[in-house]
Parts: sequence; C-alpha cells; structure tokens
Amino acid sequence: MKDTVVARDIEEAYLTLKNVVKETPLQKDHYLSLKYDCNVYLKREDLQWVRSFKLRGAYNAIAALTESERQRGITCASAGNHAQGVAYTANKLNLSATIFMPVTTPLQKIDQVKFFGGAHTEVILTGDTFDDCLKEALLYTEEHSKNFIDPFNNINTISGQGTIALEALNQAKDDSVNFDYLFAAIGGGGLISGIGTYFKAHSPHTEIIGVEPAGASSMYTSVVKEDKVVTLPNIDKFVDGASVARVGDITFNIAKKVVSDYVQIDEGEVCSTILDMYTKQAIIVEPAGALSVSALEHYKANIKGKTVLCVISGGNNDINRMKEIEERSLLFEEMKHYFILNFPQRPGVLKEFVNNVLGPNDDITKFEYLKKSSQNTGTVIIGIQLNDHADLNQLKQNVNQFDPLNIYINENKMLYSLLI
Repeated sequence: MKDTVVARDIEEAYLTLKNVVKETPLQKDHYLSLKYDCNVYLKREDLQWVRSFKLRGAYNAIAALTESERQRGITCASAGNHAQGVAYTANKLNLSATIFMPVTTPLQKIDQVKFFGGAHTEVILTGDTFDDCLKEALLYTEEHSKNFIDPFNNINTISGQGTIALEALNQAKDDSVNFDYLFAAIGGGGLISGIGTYFKAHSPHTEIIGVEPAGASSMYTSVVKEDKVVTLPNIDKFVDGASVARVGDITFNIAKKVVSDYVQIDEGEVCSTILDMYTKQAIIVEPAGALSVSALEHYKANIKGKTVLCVISGGNNDINRMKEIEERSLLFEEMKHYFILNFPQRPGVLKEFVNNVLGPNDDITKFEYLKKSSQNTGTVIIGIQLNDHADLNQLKQNVNQFDPLNIYINENKMLYSLLI
C-alpha cells in the first residue's frame, strides 16, 4: 500500500473529480492586498458545492473503492465538512453512509450533512471531540465490515485535496501569476499534504506555510517539537474544522517534506478575521476557513511586495455562533474586560464608579449586582467595553483605586467560562 502522494496521483484525482466538484474561483483580494502591501489571491473553496474543500478528498477516496466495497457501505468521522463531502458523494453514487460527528458539532453542519445525504445517510452524534468520535466510528466500521473514509490519513483523500493546487496554478498561469507564498489551514493535515505536494512539483519556489489554531497545533507539535506523531492531551474545540488532537501518520511524513513553516493563530484572532472578512469583503468564512488569512498578520514583513495565495477552506459558519465570535474577537483585541468588584451598599456609588472609573468613551456591557442586607458591600460582575484598547492601563488603575481587591476575570479562563 502506498504511503505517500505524488503529483501524478493528484492529476489522476483531478480527472476523477472534473465533472463532480466545482472549479472554485481564484480571486485577487484588493482589500488584503492594500492592507499588507502585496498581491493577495484567495482560492475560494468556501464556494464549493458543500461550502468546503472536503468534497474533493471524500469523493476521490470513495470513487477508489471497488464495487463490492461500495455495496458494503461507507462510514466516516468528521467535525462537519468531511461529513458533508461523504454525504454528498453517498447520495450521488447511491451508497449507504453512516456518519459519526462529535456532539459539539454546530447544528448548521449537522443539518447540512442530512440535507446532502438524504435517505442514504445516517448521522450518529458521539464524543466531545473529533478524536473521541473517531474511536467510535472505527469500532462500528470493524463490527459491521464497512469501509472507513478517512478525513485526512488516506492517500486518495490527500490526492483529492491536492486538486485545489492544480486548479489554482492553472488559473494563475492564465494571468501570469507566480506565488511566492501559500497559506493553508492544518487540521489532520490532508489539505496541506495534497496542495503542498503539488506545489513542490510544479512551483518549487513557493513557500508553503501551514496554519493551525493555537489551541490545537498538533502538526507543529509533532513535526517541530517532537519529530514524531503525538496526541495532544487537551485541545480548544472552537476552530472545529481544524481542531484535531492527532494528525495522520501519512500526513505527518508529507508535511515534514513540503511545509516550510508553521503559524499558530489565537482563537480570538480567528474571530477578528471572520468579522473583518464579513464587514470588509462580504465573505462568510468558518473559523478554519479564516486561518490562512489570519496568518498574513504574522507574516506581513515577509510578504511585503510578494504574491500570496490563501486557501479559504470553508464557509460553513453557523449564524448562531456570531455572538460568541464577536465576544472572542473583542477579548482578543483587548476591547472588552470583565471584573468582580465590591460595591459599597450606599446610594450614589454606581454614579461614583461611572464618573471616576470609566473613561469618556467606555461602555458598560454587563452589570450584575448581588446586594447583601447584612454586609457593608455587595458583589458586582461588570463588563466594560473600550473604544481604544490603549485605554486599558488607565482603566485598570481606576478599578484598582475603586476596589484594590478586585478580580480581573479576563485572565482566568475557568472563571470567565463560569460567570460570562
């Protein structure tokens, strides 16, 4: 069995997918180009039929099965996008699919899987993370003699994802564009392995930059820190499309050869990118889809005057998450701050707080007061939003003068999760 991918595999996958997947646009982004003083192009996989690149790998892997294997049925484990690709393929090829998804998967992605799969697909929600879900899926697959379609650690899946690079280079050639840098998200490593392989063969001067969420940087940890595949003991699941505790053995070996550097992006910074892309460019991306653009800020000195490609890997963003996205962004930008304070139990104290603690442009966004009749003070949980994060030091000084024993909630993740 092959344990790596070559450009020829990707070219064969392209022929398999040619009449199935959408050739997504390669667009020059004028806003980002101006912002970073370079030429930024976006490969818009958020406009794919299932609104992510995962259809490419899923269809190619399923198409590689024999007829007898197909008839036994297929399974997969996915945080959402791979599941949609498998469901879409099962419906198109009239196959039975059992799809395992974490319980924490956004409802929007679950509903989309059911929509694309129709009567051919059964969805089973299990486990809090992708890795928990994967264990259940593999056990079920073995017990029922079905065929597991791996979301990243599969040669045919990787080859399917690599067709993005083939398309992008063909589109760029038409406009005489040569890419100096390529930024792409890493979850389990299938995307970066496929596109990295094809770029190394056909555009070897391009620097391949892998981008991971800071709370789930499993490829960086495995390749750079440990030089072996490791399982992260804890991960932040917010960037659900790229929050994987353990990368694949195949993708690990390919990434070591093709990836030039790794960037870890704070989950709050991802949220700021999502909001910026929506307000400035009217592009709706999911957290994993925003990773590549977020990385530009970290590489702005390197990419000045260069030509850059960012793969927008997905646009399956649940509208119900927008309040959380805005909150995380404000926290990252140091614009929103929470404190626990002791307020003296006497009239006029709130007016004193507003006059003496808040700046002229500060706003109270949360106020919970617990009055205790037998004590001289009551506990207040207060949220304050700044107009300029440079005002934070002055705000802290004012708060400390008002209550030297105050607790700054932003610095305590557990307390923040409990109270806010």
